[in-house]
Amino acid sequence: MARRGSVTTTPLRSMTGYGEAEGPCEAGLLRVEIRTVNHRYLNLQLRTPSGFDRHQALIEDHLRRWFSRGHISVNVSLERAAEEPHAVVEVDLERARGYHEGLRTIAEELGVKGEVDLRTMAGFRDLFRLTEVERERPEVKVEELERVLEQAAAAVQATREAEGARMGRDLASRLDLMEEIVARIEERAPRRLIEERERLREAIVELLEGRAEVDDDRIAREIAHLAERWDIHEEVVRFRSHVEHFRETLEAGSEDGVGKRFGFISQEILREANTIGSKANDAEIARHVVALKAEIERLREQLENIE
Repeated sequence: MARRGSVTTTPLRSMTGYGEAEGPCEAGLLRVEIRTVNHRYLNLQLRTPSGFDRHQALIEDHLRRWFSRGHISVNVSLERAAEEPHAVVEVDLERARGYHEGLRTIAEELGVKGEVDLRTMAGFRDLFRLTEVERERPEVKVEELERVLEQAAAAVQATREAEGARMGRDLASRLDLMEEIVARIEERAPRRLIEERERLREAIVELLEGRAEVDDDRIAREIAHLAERWDIHEEVVRFRSHVEHFRETLEAGSEDGVGKRFGFISQEILREANTIGSKANDAEIARHVVALKAEIERLREQLENIE
C-alpha cells in the first residue's frame, strides 16, 4: 500500500498472475503454486496431496484474505524425504527349541562331545527372519503450510500489482483521450446552431423569392427551440464528473478491488456518450461520438481483467 500526500492508496491489481514458493518441513519439501485469471467472482480450485483434506479450509481462508475476485488455481505438492526403513529381526523360537532338543538327543544317543550353545544355534539361518518396517511418516504442520502458502500468495500479488500498474497507465491515457474528444464536441456544439440559423435564413429567402422580408424573430425562436433540444451541457458536465470519479478511484484503489466499481462508472460514462450522440444532429459531432464510444469500449475491455 502506498501513500499520496495524506491519502492512503492501494495499488491497482490485475486478475492475472502467477507465484510459487517452497520450503523444507519435517515431512520433506513443501511446494505451492498459484495461478490466477480473470473471473467475475472469486472461484477457488485446489489440488493437494493425499491426506491434505484437513488443511483445505485453512488454505481457502488464506486465499480469501489475499484475493477478492478471479479464478484461483492452487497446486500443493509434497516431496517426502527419503528414509531408511527400520529393520526388525524375528526369531522362530519353536523351531529353535526343536533344533536344540534334537542336538542334545544326538549328543546323548551317539556320545558326541560338545555343548549346544548360542554359537551353534546361530548357524541355523532359517531360525531368523529380517523384516523391514517403514517408520511412521511425519505430517505437514499447519505453520509450515501457512508459511509457504503466504509466500506464494505474496508472489502472485506482486505480479498482479505490476500488471495492474501498466493497466492503470493505459486507463489514465484513455481517460485523457476521452476528455479531449468531449472538449472537441463541446467546442463544436455552439457553431452548429449558428450554421443552422444561416441555413434556415437561406432556405426561407429562397422560398419567399424576395416577396417578403425574412422574419428574424421567427428564426430566433426556432433556433432557441433547437438549442434547447440539442443542448448537451448537462451531459458533458455529468460525463466529466464520471471521468473524475473514475480517476479518483484509479488513484485511491481499494483493498477489496475496484473492478466492479469501475464497471458501474463506465456504464454511466457510456450512457452520457449515447445521449450526446442522440442530440448531435451534426456530422462532425457524430464522428467525435463514434470515436468516443470506441475509446469507452476499449476501456471496458481492460476492466474485465481488473480485480
